[in-house]
Amino acid sequence: MGNVRIVADSTCDLSPEQIEQHHIVVLPLCIVMDGESYYDGEEKTPQEIYAWADAHKTTPGTAAVTFEILEQRLAPLMDAGEDIVFLGISEDMSTTCNIVRMFGEDREYKRLFVINSMNLSSGIGLQVLKAAEMAEQGATAEEIVEAVESARGRVHASFIVDTLTYLARGGRCSAITAFLGNALKIHPMIAVKDGKMGVARKYRGNMYSSLERYMSDLKEELANAETKRVFITYSIGDPELPVRARRFLEELGTFDEICETHAGGVISSHCGPSTIGILFYVK
Repeated sequence: MGNVRIVADSTCDLSPEQIEQHHIVVLPLCIVMDGESYYDGEEKTPQEIYAWADAHKTTPGTAAVTFEILEQRLAPLMDAGEDIVFLGISEDMSTTCNIVRMFGEDREYKRLFVINSMNLSSGIGLQVLKAAEMAEQGATAEEIVEAVESARGRVHASFIVDTLTYLARGGRCSAITAFLGNALKIHPMIAVKDGKMGVARKYRGNMYSSLERYMSDLKEELANAETKRVFITYSIGDPELPVRARRFLEELGTFDEICETHAGGVISSHCGPSTIGILFYVK
């Protein structure tokens, strides 16, 4: 390890093994249910979130990182005099980056560097691993920030959604649109561009055929991908979906490492079960 500590919020959707291997400090965002706030990935599982959402016919609220967590997990790093590089969910989606900045300013800590990932889920995770590997190789905080920020526009992050119900409950589409979309078996491809989520394509049919078309549509970008790693990130639901995605990527033979990770509570709350995405850097 170098002298730089890498910190990320819980929406980075890295696996526990990746977090442990690279000594990454994770700051959980919050899931709000029945007026109570729970730490993402630590106090409520996606299964519990889905059960609550179906029972209440709504989605849980989500909230940014709390000052309590920052005091618990970030302050000790500051007290130890470590250089800290924090990578957070897109500032168009959350105030988390700004809250971390404010915490550093309040403590007058000069060696805290905040990177707006302009992404979500393992679209952040790709950047976190890049930062962690640079830190392990002895790069300075400034070098890490420059490299990650210069490359973040090359992150390709997209997902295909099984049901529109959760997007409607969260106010991201109307109830009528969700009803008709579910009836017509429409599965949107949600892509991140310039830090914001939007519908890039729509597929019609069952989820398996829609996943095949989604993967086929990615072939051009995948042909121009960095070969180091690719993520398959999915919310719990149909276990066959990641199997098919892995088979597709293995047959391409492009990537040195295929990482499978589960979507955390924040992402799952908004997108619902059986959402699946393929995320990677393009060259």
